[in-house]
Amino acid sequence: MAVTPKIAPSMLSSDFANLASEAHRMINYGADWLHMDIMDGHFVPNLTMGAPIIESLRKHTKAYLDCHLMVTNPLDYVESLGKAGASGFTFHVEASKDNWKELIQNIKSQGMKPGVAINPGTSVEEVYPLVESENPVEMVLVMTVEPGFGGQKFMPDMMEKVRILRKKYPSLDIEVDGGLGPSTIDAAASAGANCIVAGSSVFGAPEPAQVISLLRNSVEKAQ
Repeated sequence: MAVTPKIAPSMLSSDFANLASEAHRMINYGADWLHMDIMDGHFVPNLTMGAPIIESLRKHTKAYLDCHLMVTNPLDYVESLGKAGASGFTFHVEASKDNWKELIQNIKSQGMKPGVAINPGTSVEEVYPLVESENPVEMVLVMTVEPGFGGQKFMPDMMEKVRILRKKYPSLDIEVDGGLGPSTIDAAASAGANCIVAGSSVFGAPEPAQVISLLRNSVEKAQ
């Protein structure tokens, strides 16, 4: 299988007042990506960060900024995030039923990697057209908690979606987000996830580097 592990600490769990040093710390600990949760207070109740924070952080790191947009109108954010230096732009299928083709095109034209996310209540079939399109998304994010807040419990029944996607699309990047850590990584990795978002389990650990390494090893072993 042509997928590689990407471990993406969720910066939502970091110390926002020291975002640059937290980013450096995670990369030094072996993280591949930095996961940036952008929430608009509409699509989800929480309000987090936007393009100005991405732009500020970009001045301090060359890391891959994996931006996950939990917003009602993702199209409105493509240009500003592209200019700010976002690397990946993952939008929710629930928020883009009518304009996903235009969205993918715009994301790519801004030099970002397009991804699509699905909530726990959304069926996996919803993303097939986006993966199979002539101009496809390059990643599918399977939410393993209800989006909006960190620190929630992992939903193991979401692994069926991951298994279906991996069987159907052997070389697709499949990301999981929510409740991932040492006790849940094996379920996600064996189902076929290769991009792992982890917030509290990394930032709350006495030795974050060990947790990042454990997550990566689990994905490598499963592949």
